[in-house]
Amino acid sequence: MHNAVQLITYVDRLAVDLSGVAALLNHEFAGLFGGVHLLPYFTPYDGADAGFDPADHLVVDTRLGDWAALRQLSDQIYVISDVIVNHVSSHSKQFQDVMQHGDKSEYWDMFLKRSDVFEDVSGDISVDAEVKKVYRPRPGSPFTTITLDDGSSYDFWTTFSPQQLDINVESPAGRAYLESILTKFEQAGVQGVRLDAAGYAIKRRGTNCFMLPETFEFLADLQNSASRRNMDVLVEIHSHYQTQVEIAERVSTVYDFALPPLVLHTLFSGNATALKAWFSISPQNCINVLDTHDGIGIVDVARSGQRSGLLTDEQTDALVTEIHHRTDGDSRLASGQAASNLDIYQINTTFYDALGRSNNLYLLARAIQFFAPGVPQVYYVGLLAQENDMDLLERTGVGRDINRHYFDAQEIQAAVRKPVVEALFKLIRLRNAASAFSGVLDVIDGTDNSLELGWTQGANTARLSIDFLQSVGDITITENGEIARYRITETLRSVT
Repeated sequence: MHNAVQLITYVDRLAVDLSGVAALLNHEFAGLFGGVHLLPYFTPYDGADAGFDPADHLVVDTRLGDWAALRQLSDQIYVISDVIVNHVSSHSKQFQDVMQHGDKSEYWDMFLKRSDVFEDVSGDISVDAEVKKVYRPRPGSPFTTITLDDGSSYDFWTTFSPQQLDINVESPAGRAYLESILTKFEQAGVQGVRLDAAGYAIKRRGTNCFMLPETFEFLADLQNSASRRNMDVLVEIHSHYQTQVEIAERVSTVYDFALPPLVLHTLFSGNATALKAWFSISPQNCINVLDTHDGIGIVDVARSGQRSGLLTDEQTDALVTEIHHRTDGDSRLASGQAASNLDIYQINTTFYDALGRSNNLYLLARAIQFFAPGVPQVYYVGLLAQENDMDLLERTGVGRDINRHYFDAQEIQAAVRKPVVEALFKLIRLRNAASAFSGVLDVIDGTDNSLELGWTQGANTARLSIDFLQSVGDITITENGEIARYRITETLRSVT
């Protein structure tokens, strides 16, 4: 994986199709990115969960292109694609075969049933209590009762929604299904895979069915399969920060999902103590983000039971309240029980709106991201400093659509001319050009109201200093004996 800023985007919401993505990377976004993470482009890309419920994971939706078009893109740039590990659509041919043939279907064992984990035991009243321990990102039961064509009914495991049937990844059929995806990606030249919802893949009675010891074994095995195909692996897990640190020790790459809420907390409070504490223990083998296709994770910094969080309970509550305030309540309308497809641990808003559309704070946030450990990834909506799409939210009722705008060519042309976007593009190019970011990071001691991060590789250095009370940042880059200085305020300007 190249140590350069990456783009994460839906194909259709930014560029209509795969050839459109290639055109943007060659023109409007030329020289900005070392890789692109394409969110699900499989058939269909616009299902019940914006492509994360594929009916056919092995077919590119023809409205977006085909595998040949993806191969052309992967020949041009490093491409990451999603392996949706935990589930498949109820409209998939595999589940439709189960609907028709029941336990005679060749795919019967591919789908996880309640009885596969919680065997019916006469008089055992503890089962319901154990089911309540199951961790899932949305409230309610993890099971959906489905009646097959022959009239028989079964409780199928549906961690995310009734349209997303959990795969029994430990069955031969389930494992063969996942291997077929990796093979197809290899043929298309995909260089990196993101394992989506992987933490839920293994279920055991008497546990919360999330990130079990057996899950780590499963991930290691799947990672080995990808590595044999010369593909990097990125594991997507939202969880308590200590779990994230543990996961990072056992897989090749993880997300730093704690960074977005910590950056917001720091900019809101003017106090960098929590952020600096995180940098002292955070994984180095990570993709760091401020925004993604999902919301801003709160679980990643909050208390979990008896385990304290990166933020105190009071700080967590204040963070959520301030986000809602700075978005003028828009994020409240898009989060929790106010919207469908809800996630109980995320706040839905664009990152630009979370900061009250302050160009100054937004550029400071991106500077922190680019100086943080790991490879930075920028979401297409954030790249163009887009505001909350309340019209789309109203039309769909899906909370996360507030941050999933559909751009047309004219909007993109207008966005790239905005001063804040021009400054962000300049920051991206600075990050990509400075060789110091392949070296060692030093979190420099300072006051609670300041942050100083310094990268060093040999004689080359990159240093970021931010005064949060004044909302001013300074960047100094030393490259091959030449020194360049920049000041971050409402924009990014060179300082002589």
